[in-house]
Amino acid sequence: MEPGPEFGNLFRTFEHTAYRLELRDQYNIPHEEEPLAKFLAGEPDASYHEGWLHMIREATAEGRRFSRVRVVSFPLTDYTRFAMWVAGYTREAGDDIRYITREQAVGLPDYDYWLFDSSRLYKMHFDDEDHFLGAEAVEDPAVVVQHNHWRDAAQHHATTREEFVAKHEQRDHRR
Repeated sequence: MEPGPEFGNLFRTFEHTAYRLELRDQYNIPHEEEPLAKFLAGEPDASYHEGWLHMIREATAEGRRFSRVRVVSFPLTDYTRFAMWVAGYTREAGDDIRYITREQAVGLPDYDYWLFDSSRLYKMHFDDEDHFLGAEAVEDPAVVVQHNHWRDAAQHHATTREEFVAKHEQRDHRR
């Protein structure tokens, strides 16, 4: 389950679609510590994200699609606000990131997952401090079908960042 090169290779080898459901209000990612601190200090810098953006641009140019749904709690955490800012760059590169409220996420699983080509499912594991521990491949066809259903339901209710902010800006009192 260690997040090694095999897991990373999935992002370069999927054929059609890569979908992620994100449920956490915080992700403790070592290479994001400094960019998050800069963002909170009013000096945002997305240059750390260039490798990911390049990979998404390549996939998009080849006709492959990245998409996500992020479940959001109120008030927004500092990390969520940072991730929404970074999503501007990620969306420009071709990653379709959409948002739903925690209330709208009732009935979805309580964990993050990646679903590649609607057939390869990876349940993500984190420790109590929000560090990514690894991804568990799930091969049971019925479980994969259920996650496809959850993907479709989440995408049906999700909105773009712009729509989300316009609808919910009054709920985030730190803006």
